[in-house]
Amino acid sequence: MNIRARKRARTSDSEAVKRNHMYTRLENGDFANASLGTSSSSPSSASDMKSNGSSSRTRAMRNLKVIYLWYPQMTEEEIAEQCPYCRRNCNCNACLHSSGLIKTSKRDITDSEKIQHLKYLIKSLLPFLEQICEEQTQEMQIEASIQGSSPEIAENFCNNDERVYCNHCATSIVDLHRSCPKCAYELCLSCCHEIREGSLSSRAEMKFRYVDRGSDYMHGGDPLPCDFENAEDQGEPTVVLWNANDDGSISCAPKEMGGCGDCVLELKRILPMGCISELKKKARDLVGFDTERADSMCNNSEAGREMLRSAAAREGSKDNYLYCPAMNDIQEVEELFHFQKHWVKGEPVIVRDALEVTTHLSWEPMVMWRALCENVDRETRANMSEVKAIDCLASCEVEISTIQFFKGYTEGRRYENFWPEMLKLKDWPPSDKFEDLLPRHCDEFISALPFQEYSDPKAGILNLAVKFPPDLLKPDMGPKTYIAYGTTEELGRGDSVTKLHCDMSDAVNILTHTAEVALSEEQQTAIQQLKRKHLAQDEKERLEQDNHSIEQLGDCSGSWKEMGVSKIIETEKQPSQISEQLELSHNQPRGATLPGLPSEDETDNMCGALWDIFRREDVSKLEEYLRKHSMEFRHTYCSPVKQQVVHPIHDQCFYLTSEHKKKLKEEFGIEPWTFEQRVGEAVFIPAGCPHQVRNLKSCTKVAVDFVSPENVQECLRLTKEFRQLPKNHRAREDKLEIKKMIIYAIAEAIKDLEELIQ
Repeated sequence: MNIRARKRARTSDSEAVKRNHMYTRLENGDFANASLGTSSSSPSSASDMKSNGSSSRTRAMRNLKVIYLWYPQMTEEEIAEQCPYCRRNCNCNACLHSSGLIKTSKRDITDSEKIQHLKYLIKSLLPFLEQICEEQTQEMQIEASIQGSSPEIAENFCNNDERVYCNHCATSIVDLHRSCPKCAYELCLSCCHEIREGSLSSRAEMKFRYVDRGSDYMHGGDPLPCDFENAEDQGEPTVVLWNANDDGSISCAPKEMGGCGDCVLELKRILPMGCISELKKKARDLVGFDTERADSMCNNSEAGREMLRSAAAREGSKDNYLYCPAMNDIQEVEELFHFQKHWVKGEPVIVRDALEVTTHLSWEPMVMWRALCENVDRETRANMSEVKAIDCLASCEVEISTIQFFKGYTEGRRYENFWPEMLKLKDWPPSDKFEDLLPRHCDEFISALPFQEYSDPKAGILNLAVKFPPDLLKPDMGPKTYIAYGTTEELGRGDSVTKLHCDMSDAVNILTHTAEVALSEEQQTAIQQLKRKHLAQDEKERLEQDNHSIEQLGDCSGSWKEMGVSKIIETEKQPSQISEQLELSHNQPRGATLPGLPSEDETDNMCGALWDIFRREDVSKLEEYLRKHSMEFRHTYCSPVKQQVVHPIHDQCFYLTSEHKKKLKEEFGIEPWTFEQRVGEAVFIPAGCPHQVRNLKSCTKVAVDFVSPENVQECLRLTKEFRQLPKNHRAREDKLEIKKMIIYAIAEAIKDLEELIQ
């Protein structure tokens, strides 16, 4: 039986699930079995396990081990009061493979609220629909000029399971475009405009070369011999001219750029003629009234202050505090307006206790692993016995036994020199199979999502990503699971981090589980010794780089040479100073120098991840800092980033340590929002805000992307940035298809609104 057929079978009858409990072993976490009670609905006192002689005691000890293994968050007394099955938190196979057992929506939205939301959505999207319409009208006018009459645009047939991308910039094509009748080369309207303006960039492939200098080098030792000059040579991109014809028509791209260069590109359409203009007219008719949100209290009441968390210390700034309500405080529609007030400003939002409103299903990695193994065939199970994890020190994939990975999650792993080995799994199981393989966990996650009008990946009324027709290929928005090791102390090299990046869409991330791995005194001593070795290696390479720069001065005047020598002498003095800074930072309480962090004695055991989220208005200064200090950062094989920077944020090769964040503020006057994420907290990240994360413990996080009407402008801006990247850049492809999303979202909103009004 395939996965989808299996899913239909397991959701067909909840009574079948109950019957299955009677035959499921207790060792698999089943508390509906008669070994703990006479029926699945009885409370089943755990004290019974202690009452019937030695055999009962033996069985009781076995059963208690089961409790501690599969229900580590529950005490024996809690289970005595009410068993996990009665709490709707059973971890047996039947329950873990069932969906639809819990209600994922936290609040029923009234028709009046739906009308208000839909009007707000349409009014927010209308300006962008008008931009798309204007862009198409201009291209139609050019085509009319070329043909000398009103043009008839032929349809380019596209199956629902296909995406059409521009062959030059990889941007999604939503409707009008130009296509070659000979080789089917397709060009988006933005590229057509750039060709006519003479501003089309070549977007040549970039050679990203990080040389493996050996394991000893990654730990601060000498590198293996290699040809550095050859490794860093990027080569000059080939310049190929591609110009429009005098009448505005455009020939197919030259062969060097992937086309045939023979035919004139023809204007084609994907959608019915005039449908976008008709949408614009309907939208204008429906939103000829005010749909502004009501203002809400933030700083003017005691309740408002309780819902804020300090996250920065910018002088003269009013956004140092982040909106941080508890899950139980946001069930009323007024708090949605409060959320929108902060969200429209591009501010992150933190929601506390998101898991408190769920059934408390276990997010222990081994529970998830068992559910996966029982839900697939033998061949798939064998394939899943090993995983490809990221080694954070080398930034490379490594194959490891799944069991060994999860063992390291709770017990830790280390290299031979005692340096912590940090591994992470991204998108496991794959997001396109998450709901099928872990249906109960998927429902549990959705039920935990705050502000579901935005975040619900299935039914969020203000989530543009759910507005696609059911038979159309949709972008992958998640949910995605991230499982990674972590350590409280900042290592500086090989930390368990998500490096600085900027997502195309909005996202919400919930920390569902943590495990703390204690470091022995022997390991802590080794770490400090290796840190000094790393610092010495950093200074040696900086000195070599300065020497290389002085040699390149060549015939420069003596004064310039003296300045260069002075620079070297100054650099030679730095290692001892930096070592002192290392000692100082090591002895200070964690978070003492970082705004928004509690001191060590205030930090509870629930903290799991350290977040840094930058404001949109600070991006240009952040990029300037990263380019200026690129030599001080390391990426693949711990090689210096150096000149391999295409885009300092989209390359995802930088992580700013506490020392770099301090220098960033000193040199450029900017700092991120910095805060610790606790278990059960949901972090909302607006599109366009660069962010990075470091795990303070082993962490399991689940995230889902969404697209809010407030941040469509940022999604469009990022799409334009991504299309300028080299062809082989990891971030270049337009996976979001934001223009297509705008059209289908506004069409669906108009249809729903008309039905509600009628």
